[in-house]
Amino acid sequence: MLKKLFRFIGKLVVWFLVITIGFVLLYKWVPVPVTPLMVIRSVQQKQEGKDITWKHDWVSIDKISKNLQLAVICSEDQKFLQHNGFDIEAIEKVMETNKKGKKLRGASTISQQTAKNVFLWPGRSWLRKGFEVYFTFLIELFWSKERILEVYLNSIEMGNGVYGAEAASQYWFRKSAVNLSKQEAAAIAAILPNPLRLKAAPASGYIQTRKNWIVQQMGYFGVFNLKD
Repeated sequence: MLKKLFRFIGKLVVWFLVITIGFVLLYKWVPVPVTPLMVIRSVQQKQEGKDITWKHDWVSIDKISKNLQLAVICSEDQKFLQHNGFDIEAIEKVMETNKKGKKLRGASTISQQTAKNVFLWPGRSWLRKGFEVYFTFLIELFWSKERILEVYLNSIEMGNGVYGAEAASQYWFRKSAVNLSKQEAAAIAAILPNPLRLKAAPASGYIQTRKNWIVQQMGYFGVFNLKD
């Protein structure tokens, strides 16, 4: 019985690795058509008796303004081009902050957020966090930084039922993502911490403050080149 159990577990592990690595390799080249969060939000809207809103238009990264690419890096993960998926220094700071009983905050990189958005469900359980680490390792191993950012910008929630840069640009500013100005890009980046509650336009005082900070950080960032 014990041997059968170990054999069964071994087969499960092998199939898990084959399937997950297969999807990661597939999405290295193929656009991500749907994410778990998109499905979950649609079910929530249906349960609440609301019309289902699902705006998602995949575009290649060369059709997404450099302003938006840089804005999300400056607002979400300024070490994106240097780290291997995890910002260890930020994690250590968060752990210290949380130990002191101060407000809990996260330290998820763009790579971690991409792994979560594409392959996993929302939540804070240790199980989901473990899977997030696993998928983050895989996408950093098999994808380029440019591909990670491309998938991130096409998959992330940017409004109520709005997913990805192109849909967000059309929804908030009635223009294509490639034509976003610095201020517009910063406005979209500013709502990412809570896209269901915050609005990119018209900007509240809080969003305007965040916009100004993001634009300032974009100026400090220096040369931005994903090809390096």
